[in-house]
Amino acid sequence: MNFLFEIWIAYRYLRSRQEEGFISIVSLFSFLGITLGVATLIIVMSVMNGFREEMLSRILGLNGHSSISISNDSLSIDLNKLSGLIINSDEVEYAVPTIQSTIMASSKYSSTGVRLKGLEISDISKRKILNDSFSERGLLEFAKKDRILLGDKLSKKLLLSIGDSVTLISPTGVDTPFGSAPNAKTFIVADTFNVGMYEYDSSVIFMKLDEVKKLLGLSKNYMGMIEIFFKNPDEAEYNTDLINALINKETSYNLYAIPWTKKYEQFFSALKVERNVMFIILTLIIIVAAFNVISSMIMLVKDKENSISILRTIGISRLSIMRIFIMVGSFIGILGTVLGCILGILFSLNIEKIQHLIEKLLGSNLFEAEIYFLSNLPSKIEYYEVFWVILFSLLLSFLATVYPAWRASSIDPAKVLRYG
Repeated sequence: MNFLFEIWIAYRYLRSRQEEGFISIVSLFSFLGITLGVATLIIVMSVMNGFREEMLSRILGLNGHSSISISNDSLSIDLNKLSGLIINSDEVEYAVPTIQSTIMASSKYSSTGVRLKGLEISDISKRKILNDSFSERGLLEFAKKDRILLGDKLSKKLLLSIGDSVTLISPTGVDTPFGSAPNAKTFIVADTFNVGMYEYDSSVIFMKLDEVKKLLGLSKNYMGMIEIFFKNPDEAEYNTDLINALINKETSYNLYAIPWTKKYEQFFSALKVERNVMFIILTLIIIVAAFNVISSMIMLVKDKENSISILRTIGISRLSIMRIFIMVGSFIGILGTVLGCILGILFSLNIEKIQHLIEKLLGSNLFEAEIYFLSNLPSKIEYYEVFWVILFSLLLSFLATVYPAWRASSIDPAKVLRYG
């Protein structure tokens, strides 16, 4: 019964704020601050999670989860034995040979440096992101002699369309009395791809493995790299250690596989640091809002001194007074947190639509692929993070009410009523 009475008093204090001008405005800003802080924190964390997820899925979808560079020793290595050791490992899904090089691509209208990557035709189907970006007709065309696949942004840069010719110039390839000389050969564009990652769409050309060897002047037995794909990419580091131990045990080759966690360590570490810094910065919004709650509560306590004194004289305990004002302050925090959580989740779920709407209204591109690597603004909500944001906001809101509530409970009714 006493608890219901405390709720009723807290409700009356909340209603009376509408008539209290400045106190009401401060409370409103406290509420908006908590709402915006929670919503912004959820949105930014979701975007950072989505950006990492998209970058990771595209990088690992186009490159191996682990790779062994063998270019310097490929002629003296039994590649069949090495591949067999790798593929027979329980955690390996598949392994593919590849050759990579930097060459010059030249059309009638433009020239640019590109990354050439050699693959077997059957290997393309194993890379879902790459395979899904081609038409069936394009892959059939690629199987023909002297055909290449290139990124759509690279094709626009070179002003090329499907079926056009492009000259590829390798830094080496033709043996002359004076040494190796550049080799140039014309190829036909079989199809273009768009994997949604600017770095690949604007600078990569795929070619059949045997044709890469001919263009670069390499022997038939040459192999530049073996890319390994694991069943679980998150276990790449552990699985790579197992493969390295197996290679050292079964062969005398001085070869080591490098997992993606080491190869892209700096990039993903930078993302992690940026994410943590953004979390700290945006948390300050909620902290500032919590201080506003303290300010508004202290002003309310000052304004309600007479009312508090009357309640004390009719037998309401100090603990009850504390609970009443904790309820009043906590209501702002709870309502602001709930509304901010709803807004943050809704915004995160519809962030691409909102992005396109803003771009349409402004007439400009807000998310340049050249700067942000990806062509779309990604978002991935981690609900355990949302839970911690909600918990942190509610905790701050509760702590913000403790001091004002203590001050309210410490009011001496005799002094207030005597001099009030």
